Amino acid sequence: MNVPPFAKLGPAELAASLDAALARWNGHSPLWVFGYGSLIWKPELEFDLRVPARVFGYHRRLCLRSIRYRGSFDCPGIVAGLDRGGCCAGLAYRIRPERLRQQFERLWEREMFMGSYDARWLRAQRLDEQQALEAIAFVVRHDAPNYAGRLNERELIEILTSACGHYGSSLDYLLRTVESLRAHGVPDPHLERLAHKAQHLLTAHNLPVPQLASTS
Repeated sequence: MNVPPFAKLGPAELAASLDAALARWNGHSPLWVFGYGSLIWKPELEFDLRVPARVFGYHRRLCLRSIRYRGSFDCPGIVAGLDRGGCCAGLAYRIRPERLRQQFERLWEREMFMGSYDARWLRAQRLDEQQALEAIAFVVRHDAPNYAGRLNERELIEILTSACGHYGSSLDYLLRTVESLRAHGVPDPHLERLAHKAQHLLTAHNLPVPQLASTS
C-alpha cells in the first residue's frame, strides 16, 4: 500500500483541535485519558491514577500506516488505531487539572499532528471496580491518508516483518503493546498471535527477531 503525501497540522490547527476537545471540561476537575497502544507503555503524562478500563463501540486495530516512526515512505509500517465496532480494553489515566493544559498541548503534538485521529469523549468501564468514567480517546479517522482499513493477517505479518522507522520496527511496537497489555491484566490474544507468527517467520528465515523487553 502506498501512503499518499499529507501535511502536518500546524500550531493553530492543533490549538483549535485541543480547544474543541476541552470545551466540555469545567477547568478544575481531573480529566481521564484512555490509552490503547503506545500510550500504555509510553504515556508521557503526569497522572495520579492509572486503572484498567474498557470502552465500547470501538476496538483496537492495526490500521494506521506509519511512514516515519515505525516505517518509511518506501516501506510503511503499521500502528494501532481505535476503530469502529466492538470494545477495547486498555488503561485510563487520571490527569490532575493544575497542569493539564500544558500536558495536553504536548499530547496533542504527539498524537494529533498528522490528523489521523479524532479526540472524542468516550464512556469507559473501570475493570478494577464497578465504576464508569468518561475519558478522552483518540479514535482513528477513516478519511486520514494513512488509514489502512482492515488488512488481512498475511498483509499485517508482511508489514511487521519488514517495516522499520526512526523509533524502531513495527514488530517492536507490537511487542511493546502486547507485553504492556498483558502486564496490566488486559491481554489482547489477537495481537499476541500476530506477534508470535511474525517472530516465527523471522526465525524461519534466520533474520533478527525482536523479543519482548521491559517497557516500564
